[in-house]
Amino acid sequence: MAGDKVMTFTDGAFDADVINSPQPVLVDFWAEWCGPCRQMGPTIDTIASEYAGKAKVGKLNVDDNGQTAMRYNIRGIPTLLLFKGGKVVEQRVGAVGKSEVQKMLDPHV
Repeated sequence: MAGDKVMTFTDGAFDADVINSPQPVLVDFWAEWCGPCRQMGPTIDTIASEYAGKAKVGKLNVDDNGQTAMRYNIRGIPTLLLFKGGKVVEQRVGAVGKSEVQKMLDPHV
């Protein structure tokens, strides 16, 4: 489902992959059964390719990784969180277009 530049984040490796990353990290909280989440897939793939080397981009399946979803109070999916320096600096809930994702990332890369 995800492109080759899109990472897969998990509860077990979230701190290492996201919190401790020297680069900004865009995390797409999603689930397989969520239609709007699937609609976001191509956008996330494109963003991951365009921002390769400047930011990490990845997905976290909330059904498989409930601890991290609870830790960040994910109530609706898709939710995009942008982490920089281990902190959430931007957030969007619901399916958004590529330009909206770029607006999240551009000030931080």
